Amino acid sequence: MVIVGAGFGGIGMAIELRRHGFEQITILERGPELGGTWLYNSYPGCTCDVPSHLYSFSFAQRRDWSRLCSPQSEILAYLRGVARDHGVDGLVVPDTEVTRCRWGDAQRRWSIESADGRRWCADALVIATGQLHQPKIPRLEGAERFRGHSFHSARWDHGYELAGKRVGVVGTGASAIQFIPEIAREVARLTIFQRTGNWFLPRRNRPYPRPLRAAIERIPGLQALRRRLIYAYAESLTVAIRHPRTVGRVGALYSAAFMRRQLRDPELRRRAWPDYPFGCKRILFSSYYLPTLGESHVELVTEPIERLSERGVITADGREWELDCVIWATGFHTERFMYPMEIYGRDGRALHEKWEQEGAHAHLGVTVAGFPSLFLIYGPNTNTSGGSIIHFEETQARYIRQALEQVQARRCAAIEVRPEVEASSDRELQARFDGTAWTMCNSWYRDRSGRIIANWPGYMREYERRLRELDPTEFKFVPLPERKPAMLAA
Repeated sequence: MVIVGAGFGGIGMAIELRRHGFEQITILERGPELGGTWLYNSYPGCTCDVPSHLYSFSFAQRRDWSRLCSPQSEILAYLRGVARDHGVDGLVVPDTEVTRCRWGDAQRRWSIESADGRRWCADALVIATGQLHQPKIPRLEGAERFRGHSFHSARWDHGYELAGKRVGVVGTGASAIQFIPEIAREVARLTIFQRTGNWFLPRRNRPYPRPLRAAIERIPGLQALRRRLIYAYAESLTVAIRHPRTVGRVGALYSAAFMRRQLRDPELRRRAWPDYPFGCKRILFSSYYLPTLGESHVELVTEPIERLSERGVITADGREWELDCVIWATGFHTERFMYPMEIYGRDGRALHEKWEQEGAHAHLGVTVAGFPSLFLIYGPNTNTSGGSIIHFEETQARYIRQALEQVQARRCAAIEVRPEVEASSDRELQARFDGTAWTMCNSWYRDRSGRIIANWPGYMREYERRLRELDPTEFKFVPLPERKPAMLAA
């Protein structure tokens, strides 16, 4: 097996395979070491939105998390520790950027190539690059003329000193709302360029008091109970998104009450307020971001950015905002998935061309017709708006392992989902978005055509149930290539 990506998805996949007797595994990682998202995102205040008791492997639970939602360094240390404890850290080949994967119709195997010319062959290929790994910086007129410093939040420049500087932050998404309160303490002036406001729910995320930490570590069953309660809370957010006119209104009222308490200034409140239904875009958690907007040296700008100048940012009203540094908090190319990596299936069909024509799709987010024994971790329509992606990835890893066991048991070359099965499941999936909050605005969950390609339309428990047991009738099995008889010596 070859797994591309050594984040939570790739490491979890390798552990699942190892636990069930699969030994010949290679993990190819573009970065210098394992870690994925939690290696690259190291901006000030970086934490997970999901409580750690749920944002962790079910088979590797910890009782010593420092707080409800752990910081980046703690999550990265956790992932490294789990990989080491399960003996898969040594499977990682770092500094390896995979550029092309090609299925051989004759050999009935995958050929994998890296940017430096190395090659691997595999019976099965797992792409675990996820949806949030390619930073997106908008193409703006004049960007090359800006004389100040700039970087993306997912590639934070720790060598640049922000203290005393005039800093502009472009974007107000999940990363920005974490680092803005942190850097506001040291910069001379902070200008925040907002395209749309957000719905917020409270989260102080203070370190656990000593008595609570002791109780979690020592009382049997307490951690498991907390995990179940957090799971139920996460599912309740999905209920609100799926039913925007009933439960969603309750969520919106709660969020609005919290936001009004935090935004006392009516004009600032007007500018920061979202103009779309609760849950249509990612719901954000912070008790610190909105108060930061009211500080005297912080300004929230809602005029669109028109271009960059030598001295800073020029907005549509003609005003020039002079800046020493621009931090791009503009998210990721979520619609690209593994692209620009090229993947070619049966008959040389390119996956990115197929998805450009039809929209990104995969049966249960895992397998694509025409691409034998190709599996995706955190593929199309497997993102969650309220739960833990690690729960989804564990579920996918078990499903993929079952597929590979079917290949072994049948002594065949590969397994491939039937086209009619994939088409039917995709129609059913897309139909389930009707009437939900996800369809009520534009967001990074959608592609250019408006098709929702990122999120699962239901609940975590539903997804787990759908993938609990692989149905062999949904697949066809590729036989081993015929071996030519050996030539007899004269």
